Amino acid sequence: MTRSVFRFLSRQSDTLELASDRHLLRLPRFQDYRQWYPLRSESRRFLEPWEPTWRGDELTESSFRARVVRNEQEFASGQAVPLLIFARDDKALLGGLTIGYIRRGAAQCCMIGYWMGERHAGHGHMFGALKLAIPYIFSSLQLHRIEAACIPDNTRSIRLLEKAGFQQEGYLREYLKINGEWRDHVMYSLLAADRRP
Repeated sequence: MTRSVFRFLSRQSDTLELASDRHLLRLPRFQDYRQWYPLRSESRRFLEPWEPTWRGDELTESSFRARVVRNEQEFASGQAVPLLIFARDDKALLGGLTIGYIRRGAAQCCMIGYWMGERHAGHGHMFGALKLAIPYIFSSLQLHRIEAACIPDNTRSIRLLEKAGFQQEGYLREYLKINGEWRDHVMYSLLAADRRP
């Protein structure tokens, strides 16, 4: 049953869209490189402290195309839903949000990660993207729990998660290797039940 659902989703992969009056979230396409490259390039110093070390070919078109293919495979297999975030009015690329590490069975949960271009940060775009992604996770994907981990001094990310209703659960020592160093993280979660009146 699950395999047939994801086979259907993979056929519809280029039409998956989550939209509000301000934002559009969809799966990456090869042609997005034209916007992705300048946005990631100009935001490099802004993003690097919070991300794994960028590879030497991180910004090349061939690397981006491989990323898109991998994203399609992960989506088709039900492992992840990698989304780019666009402004609804002019279709400008703002950032990205990945629903990853989807676990079924007894867990029924996922992990979210996100990034925002520096010039678009602080304008409510990521909060708007979360308002689209969270209902999709709980309703369409029918998951029970969303997890998010962030570095303790990433106050902007912590404020975002708390504004979206996430609750802090614990402290993870040297959880992820970020920008070349093993960094502690704070774990946050949001349950489907948290959103019921």
